[in-house]
Amino acid sequence: MIKRIVKSLKIRIKNRLYPKSELEVLRERGLIHGENFNFFNSHIDYGHCWLVEIGNDVTITNSTILAHDASIKLYTGKSKIGKVKIGDRVFIGYNSIILCNVRIGNDVIVAAGSIVTKDIPDNSIVAGNPARLIGKTSDYLEKHREFLKVKPVYDTYWPYKEQEQINKIKNDLEYDFGYDE
Repeated sequence: MIKRIVKSLKIRIKNRLYPKSELEVLRERGLIHGENFNFFNSHIDYGHCWLVEIGNDVTITNSTILAHDASIKLYTGKSKIGKVKIGDRVFIGYNSIILCNVRIGNDVIVAAGSIVTKDIPDNSIVAGNPARLIGKTSDYLEKHREFLKVKPVYDTYWPYKEQEQINKIKNDLEYDFGYDE
């Protein structure tokens, strides 16, 4: 008993001195993700993260991934659970929600604020609540490759921009858009 208490105290002290990131804790609990996974201020279902698989080159920004749905728990005593699989080269935009039992294909863009309730095929752009197909990723990327030839392009990464650069960009983009690093 005393050994268990001492071990528990050592773990708590270690965790306070060297706290783990949310992503480290999720991995320990079973989250699977590929290489080049960018996870910005987002939430992945802590209780069921072992049902979530994320591919390579995925960015999730200020969004939520749920592998459970507790809406029926009060009535049935159980929560619905389901796998969430996110393919390679996927971008999940700001404030989106991915619900349980959803598969997102490769080369997908989920627009900001979308609620994904159903599977999304490869090479798709979805938007809305519920998320609906609005185009092909390949068409969208080609359109922007053409715009990159004629629109303003800025190469200084945002935290390193000086006030003079910021003022120029604000001026340039008064009635148009451009591209930034």
